[in-house]
Amino acid sequence: MSQYSQPPQPQPQQPYAPVHAPGTRPARNGLGIAALVLGIIGSVSGLIPLLFWLAGILGLIALILGLSGRGRVKRGEATNKGVTTFGAALGLLALILSVVGAVITFKAVDDAVDSIDKELSGSSASARPGGADRSTKGEAATDVDAPEKDQALAEGDAAVYDDGLEVTVNAPAAYTAGEYAIGHTKGNKAYTVTVVIENKGKEKFDASLVSLEARAGEDGVDAEQIFDEKIGEGFAGTVLPGKKITAEYAFDAPADAGTLSVEVSPDFDLDASQWELKL
Repeated sequence: MSQYSQPPQPQPQQPYAPVHAPGTRPARNGLGIAALVLGIIGSVSGLIPLLFWLAGILGLIALILGLSGRGRVKRGEATNKGVTTFGAALGLLALILSVVGAVITFKAVDDAVDSIDKELSGSSASARPGGADRSTKGEAATDVDAPEKDQALAEGDAAVYDDGLEVTVNAPAAYTAGEYAIGHTKGNKAYTVTVVIENKGKEKFDASLVSLEARAGEDGVDAEQIFDEKIGEGFAGTVLPGKKITAEYAFDAPADAGTLSVEVSPDFDLDASQWELKL
């Protein structure tokens, strides 16, 4: 051997590469995972009615991806059969929730529109003079002029609402307040006003929502409502269709007041009507 011979050099090691069996490929589980993720997000979105559109879109995509993933599983290209099936099921659930959310949302919008229409067009009242002949198809007598829409009604006139409700305020009468009355000021005069509500509509009316306010004299000073042992309870309960209810209110007015303006608000949806009464 020559003194110049070199020892054998180590060969560089080749990087390790996984050995696959001939004819096999890595599992393609992406569709199943995507279906699961989108199905979860879509189902959660479906619990919020306003997000029905998002739930529908994600649910449809998740269902398609889930079915495609199951096809890969059947062909042996994927191994996540459970994940794929669950993702497709969640996608279907999201679609169902989206339909329910759409129905709830559209129903709420429709109810809101109906409520707005009612407030804009059906809340005002027309006037029927107290001297009208009510026995002839509800038409006013020819010798009695109906008040204008923005004009105060007189004693005995009725405010007629589109839903069939009629409110009538009769003439005031002098009243002697009790010794322990609330709302009566010494030196002032007290008057009672009778209010009649008739329900000619098709639905019952909640009379407990009726409220009254009054002003006295030309200056329109507040006329406080009087409460004592005999008066002040007002309306209560409901009025069935075809029935009427009557309540008496007492108000405190300055001694020199010649008029009493009474404003009646039937409820939150109906406009208030006003009567100008002579004392």
